[in-house]
Amino acid sequence: MRYSPSHKLETKEKLLQSSAVSAKKSGFSTIGVDGLMKAIGLSGGAFYSHFSSKDELFAAIVERELDQSLTRLGGQGGQDCARLERCLQHYLSMAHVEQPEAGCALPTLGSEIARSDIVVRQQAELWICRLQESWARILESDSLAWAILSQCVGALVVARMLATPDIQRTVLASSHDEIGRQIAGRQQATCK
Repeated sequence: MRYSPSHKLETKEKLLQSSAVSAKKSGFSTIGVDGLMKAIGLSGGAFYSHFSSKDELFAAIVERELDQSLTRLGGQGGQDCARLERCLQHYLSMAHVEQPEAGCALPTLGSEIARSDIVVRQQAELWICRLQESWARILESDSLAWAILSQCVGALVVARMLATPDIQRTVLASSHDEIGRQIAGRQQATCK
């Protein structure tokens, strides 16, 4: 059977999308090549026409997911405190806790990124630093941007570890309130 010239690109895109969802939902290391390919209706052998290894796929997922997180959370162009507040509200939400496959890759894949080779960690660092720089421009504070970024990721990880929705909500609300206080401390000088 002959495939269209765009078939290979479309298949690779499907594999990236499906693998990213699976990785954020269940962890990347828990799924084998056969399972990744089966999810898009292909055999495991077809994997190697798209990626030379599972590690190469993971690197592509990290780049793609962190680029999407940067677009959602940092964006390009005119950012302000009001937009940052909306992003934080969405990030620290029960919807984000309950749907890891649709959200930021840092809370779900962070530990796997930390155990990856230096190339993947450097790639993650590049995207994380870009997000931090975006927030630092808004807040006019490098340290506050790092603190808020770390607080958000940590709060989401802790909330997902908990079993009781009321306690999860408390963690998210407490984190959001504390971040709000931190931003308010800087807001008079930077976000008028």
